[in-house]
Amino acid sequence: MLPQAVLAQPFHLPRGGVVKNRVCKSAMSEALGTRQGRATPELARLYGAWADGGVGLCITGNVMIDRRALGEPGNVVIEDDSQMAELQAWAQAATRNGTHCWVQLNHPGKQAPKGLNKENVAPSAVPFRKDMQAFFPTPRGLTDAEVRELIARYGRAAGIVKRAGFTGVQIHGAHGYLVSQFLSPHHNQRSDEWGGSAEKRRRFVLAVLAAMRAEVGADFPIGIKLNSADFQRGGFTEDESLDTIRALAEAGIDLIEISGGTYEAPAMTGVKTQAAPAKDSTRQREAYFLAFAEKARQAVSVPLVVTGGFRSLEGMATALTSGAVDLVGLARAVAIEPDVVNRLLAGQAPREQVRPIKTGIPPIDRMGLMEVSWYTGQLKRIGRGEAPRPNESALWVFLKTVFKQMGLGRKKRPTRLRATS
Repeated sequence: MLPQAVLAQPFHLPRGGVVKNRVCKSAMSEALGTRQGRATPELARLYGAWADGGVGLCITGNVMIDRRALGEPGNVVIEDDSQMAELQAWAQAATRNGTHCWVQLNHPGKQAPKGLNKENVAPSAVPFRKDMQAFFPTPRGLTDAEVRELIARYGRAAGIVKRAGFTGVQIHGAHGYLVSQFLSPHHNQRSDEWGGSAEKRRRFVLAVLAAMRAEVGADFPIGIKLNSADFQRGGFTEDESLDTIRALAEAGIDLIEISGGTYEAPAMTGVKTQAAPAKDSTRQREAYFLAFAEKARQAVSVPLVVTGGFRSLEGMATALTSGAVDLVGLARAVAIEPDVVNRLLAGQAPREQVRPIKTGIPPIDRMGLMEVSWYTGQLKRIGRGEAPRPNESALWVFLKTVFKQMGLGRKKRPTRLRATS
């Protein structure tokens, strides 16, 4: 079978519904919400471009469940039905041409920059490492009542997403945000029912899944983005991730997207992968987390997605035919070429190649922050109806960001360096 024919195969979801092909657009930070956390015409235009561009399953950037806890300026927040019209317009554009669009629901926990929220909360009051404490405050540990209230918020937001016309929802359980913090023994040092043993640290995400299922019913897909590991000493390990995957499968999760890393160890941007020479077999398989997906496939039969590192049509087809994954995830490729999936399905190579985004400033490049901010800028261009600029200078984007934060240049909503969704 030709590689493009492999990608073009429809995928039947466990609870019904069909994804028209095997390409998933993974979550990226758009920062296109209003100051009040409402969805915008720019979001509808951006997601309409991807729906027209051939994507089978599109997962939104992280939508917050609590306006008191933003991860970055421009986050959309879903707490009630007050912006149903805006959400419906977004969903209508995003589901054109039979495209599935799932909303990624999130809470940043401790992982929000200083000055953005009144306070940051987390499972425990564990500070960031010293070189990041100037940017991220030490959080306050959540009370038991607050933990339960957040679980209810996840459920309520999922119900609103369904009523708005989106076709699924994804829990953000990766990249160091709140769900990931509960899973990690480094971030979660509680001694109550929400912390301690690995089993207790899993209770929060399982409770979130149960709350969502109670709101959306049995036939609405719920997925999760989960770290294969935190890549952090004393953090969430591969073995714990596999145990969590087994528990989620037993609880009825519909799709698992595998990723990894946190702000403090940003493997999801490729920084860790780029720092050390990859094995030949890893280069051939292309995707950052494909080796872990093979272990997960042996543990569960739940559909799996891997995002990160796919560069060629042949690499994507090989991952699918190996049986390790059911869909392949793309993110940065569709930010610089919104119709790249149509090209792949036609057997054509991408016009543009994803490349490392480097400013030449070592501390910034080591953290991988511009890897996300640069691409967020491309998403904003598409949202305005403009073409992406694949060759835009990362240093210039960084300087523009600094100038805006200093109050120089055009008077627009501040743009902050941010990590990936």
